[in-house]
Amino acid sequence: MSTAQWIPRFLEAMAAERGAAGNTLAAYERDLTHAADWLGDQGRDFATAMQDDVEAYLVHCDRRGLSRATRARRLSAIKQLYRFAFEEGLRGDNPAVQIAGPGRDRRLPKTLSVEEVDRLLDAGAAHGRTAVDRSRNACLMQLLYATGMRVTELVSLPVSSARGDPRMLLIRGKGGKERMVPLSPPARAALADWLVQREAGEEAKQAAGKPLSPFLFPSRGKAGHLTRHAFYMAIKDFAVAAGVSPAKVTPHTLRHAFATHLLANGADLRAIQTLLGHADVATTEIYTHVLEARLRALVLDHHPLARDG
Repeated sequence: MSTAQWIPRFLEAMAAERGAAGNTLAAYERDLTHAADWLGDQGRDFATAMQDDVEAYLVHCDRRGLSRATRARRLSAIKQLYRFAFEEGLRGDNPAVQIAGPGRDRRLPKTLSVEEVDRLLDAGAAHGRTAVDRSRNACLMQLLYATGMRVTELVSLPVSSARGDPRMLLIRGKGGKERMVPLSPPARAALADWLVQREAGEEAKQAAGKPLSPFLFPSRGKAGHLTRHAFYMAIKDFAVAAGVSPAKVTPHTLRHAFATHLLANGADLRAIQTLLGHADVATTEIYTHVLEARLRALVLDHHPLARDG
């Protein structure tokens, strides 16, 4: 196999063996292509590069001002490519195996207050030119906050997962792993209303000889369902209408709010890990730091001995 084929074959393996999502594969391709181009400028490629070359590439990324998170992600992609090459017999060694990553910046995730979330939910239900649009927007927002889903998981939900007024929603997460998440009464009501609107639209499509959509939130686009970008832009509009700063509102912010609000109300960290679909509880533990920071701010803002003078 020529070196030029390493990246496509690696991506095929990641998709087939690990069920990597399209966004993950695209990120791997970008990072590995960038590294391959840099190595090419140095007269090297993945087949001939040594540990010093990989380290020099990381230094180059650092000098360009790339964040620690980006550099860590690129090193991870290179390590996985070389692991694949070793297993496939393309190389007898892994020149990146002993390179320590730069680590990641431990930044607390942005979250929202319960009152801000309530305003966003109301804004979503009121936003849209037609009753169908408003029903869909209400369902999207209620499901997002009720389950803490990733945005890709939300927009690509199959309609089969929502039939029959479900108390639990089956979500297919990263790597094809499935989890069950309970639905709140408001989310179930919004879902039931959207299914009525959606079915009417699907019946009209069928009468016109068009195929039915397998997705809960169908779209005429290439993906067949509402895109991540379209929902990202919509939630910014909801934020403006709700009087919440759009800079602090993204679909992922609602995921953070879901976890933080559960923790603040006494939920077990392991339960939150399961609901979010985190492979490692260490990823979930960041929310304990969010809660601690909010409690410290509460004391400093309201305790009489913490006030100046």
